[in-house]
Amino acid sequence: MNTHLRSPNSQPLDLTIAGETNLDLILYGLPEDIPTERELLGSNFITTLGGSSSILAHNLAVLGANVGFLSQLGNDDMGNIALARLGESGLDTSHITRRSDIGTGVTLLLPHGRRRRILTYPGVMAQMTVADLDMDYLLRSRHFHLSSLFLQTALQPDLPQLFAELKRAGLTLSLDTNDDPSGEWGGVLEPLLDTIDLLLPNEDEILQIARKPTLDQSLDALSSRVPLIVVKCGSRGAVVQRGSQRDWIAPILVDPANLVDTIGAGDSFNAGFLRAYLKGQNPLRAAAVGNITGALSTLRSGGTEAYRDTTLRNDFLRQHPLT
Repeated sequence: MNTHLRSPNSQPLDLTIAGETNLDLILYGLPEDIPTERELLGSNFITTLGGSSSILAHNLAVLGANVGFLSQLGNDDMGNIALARLGESGLDTSHITRRSDIGTGVTLLLPHGRRRRILTYPGVMAQMTVADLDMDYLLRSRHFHLSSLFLQTALQPDLPQLFAELKRAGLTLSLDTNDDPSGEWGGVLEPLLDTIDLLLPNEDEILQIARKPTLDQSLDALSSRVPLIVVKCGSRGAVVQRGSQRDWIAPILVDPANLVDTIGAGDSFNAGFLRAYLKGQNPLRAAAVGNITGALSTLRSGGTEAYRDTTLRNDFLRQHPLT
């Protein structure tokens, strides 16, 4: 049984996002080599909002965008925590659905410096279909974004038709595939690449999407299909590809002593980029804003804790203005 949380209002939206919501359980301080049948003690543990789609939606709303979020949660304690965190951000939760037949997804993250192990129970995140999406609600926005393409298996079959319909209605479209757990990087991705206006991968992901060994070759292969490609390259900054034009955008470097983890930094980059992009700023400036908002994320655990810390957020954004 599905239940909606409250009736939607008719306020126009800057963008809508359809995707997964789960909790991230982050356990720090474990060795990279983890033996079995041993009790290993971590140095710290935190429960936070997870899921690339929900991290993006949360942080965009905190940054002032009018965000509509379509997602599903289990009718359980983890769903209650996730919903409360999303509601605090100010985004529209009217199209987040609670399900009693399956639980909220959860991801266990084990950070090891700049690398991490990621272990996920999908739960309800893999259950939402295009039929569950309210088309009238989507059409109240001027932009639609999809993250975590390969985790949302029930959405996938009808996504080409959905993207085509939204495109005909005048919306711009963006996609961040995130990782493909199967390692195949195919299926519905191919037709979507010929529909979207903006692709937001990280460097590892674009190599897989293009099936090329280098970043430059990947951009060469995809630039004729996607009008705007913005690649997140971590401490090297970001690269923006517009047609044949390729520009590198310098990173915002964080003092290693202040860096907590990079979980959700790519989603936070997306939040800054989309905020600026939808305000009409040019893609180079939007990528610079993305570097700022991605860097902010690394100052606290997970993808949203730095955005929930009002003092930290305001101080950082005074040092690195978004406009």
